[in-house]
Amino acid sequence: MARSRNTEALSPLDGRYADKLQGLSRLCGEGALARYRAQVECRYLAKLCATPGVKARRLSAAEKKALEKLPLLSDADVLHVIEIEERGHGTVPATRHDVKAVEYFLKERLRRTSLRDLTELVHFALTSEDVNNISYALMLRDCLRSELLPALEEILAALDALAQKHAAAPLLARTHGQPAVPTTFGKEFRVFHARLARQVRQLKALKICAKLNGASGNYNAHTAAYPKVDWQKFSKEFVEGFGGLEFNPVTTQIEPHDTYAELFDNLRRANTILLAFCQDMWRYISAGLVKQRAVAGEVGSSTMPQKVNPIHFENAEGNLGLANAQLGFFSAKLPVSRLQRDLSDSTVERNFGAAFGHALAAYKSVMAGLGRCAPDEAAAAAELAAHPEVLAEGIQTILRRDGEHGPYELLSKFTRGRSVTAGEMKEFIYGLPLKPAVKAELHDLTPLNYTGLAAKIAKRR
Repeated sequence: MARSRNTEALSPLDGRYADKLQGLSRLCGEGALARYRAQVECRYLAKLCATPGVKARRLSAAEKKALEKLPLLSDADVLHVIEIEERGHGTVPATRHDVKAVEYFLKERLRRTSLRDLTELVHFALTSEDVNNISYALMLRDCLRSELLPALEEILAALDALAQKHAAAPLLARTHGQPAVPTTFGKEFRVFHARLARQVRQLKALKICAKLNGASGNYNAHTAAYPKVDWQKFSKEFVEGFGGLEFNPVTTQIEPHDTYAELFDNLRRANTILLAFCQDMWRYISAGLVKQRAVAGEVGSSTMPQKVNPIHFENAEGNLGLANAQLGFFSAKLPVSRLQRDLSDSTVERNFGAAFGHALAAYKSVMAGLGRCAPDEAAAAAELAAHPEVLAEGIQTILRRDGEHGPYELLSKFTRGRSVTAGEMKEFIYGLPLKPAVKAELHDLTPLNYTGLAAKIAKRR
């Protein structure tokens, strides 16, 4: 029976790829944003009640627990918030403002509890951007920690295993697409592992900045109501109390999103590395150096029955490109806001999930591709054996070491632009006026053992 799929989804993220992205959807969707906003509002109310100098009674242990649970909005609660925004509810008119709708929803719920006397402290002295910027910072933090980083670390683990397993397996390297001195499969996997690991370390260390300072960043309303409260200290404690966030003390109404751009650029670099990896794997598969396992019940081509296409690496390449296009736009757009602020960032922020969705779909495709293919060491060895001319570098370098005159030019004349057989290479070596020991040294050099420190490099973590 066919799985359930939204056949009218505008984006494949909510249709074709939806089953791969359920965890991400729970962190980026409309419901998630409402829950993050409610969490910020409720924690703000709790901190106000715990702050000396603010006219608010202290909360009991039971009330604190109830306030902690309140932001765990059900799907029905989220729909109710949307109803308040679009049509109003009861005595509350339509807000046409999503943050205000959350405020009214929370006040409505608090009136049913012992906290009813504190309803006017909900959203006290705040501008909507105070709530929004912290909510989006939490969203970015959680998407990174819960979905993107685990997927990237899974790829890292797979690359590390491949590097270890095939550390010493010789492979014909190609520079400018032409046969070059040998490397190993493991070394090539290690290169991508090392590059990606660097970006993952930076992503783990990155903190998202957030602010809580009012309509123009000056605590105007806060200090007008309670001039003796240290609002800068209050805000720093509040923002950094969430964990993984960094307080930005100097802003306009809008937190400038510079750390958002740092995150998006970091992800773009990771994605670009994976895109390059997918293209290299595609080429190895095309050359028969990496074999794919056929999957029962899967069709490779609508007309050519024999085909096993590298579809997962191709899918990943496309999704990585889509993700990077959006991430690049986010980085360019979000740090720019006219004067104190404009609202052009709002619809852009709502699309974070789309960029992350394409990235996560790509990461899962990379893993699927790696799970069905393996280096063909025999094919790689055969290809190397067919290109003994790649030893020209080693031969001329050894001759340089021994003081021979013009060895580069000599080898260039013999090998450049032509295929050389193993027999011809032996005849060439024995025809050189060299000491027997040097001739023996050159004779022992083969395309399969001329791999330098590749195996050692491949094994390093």
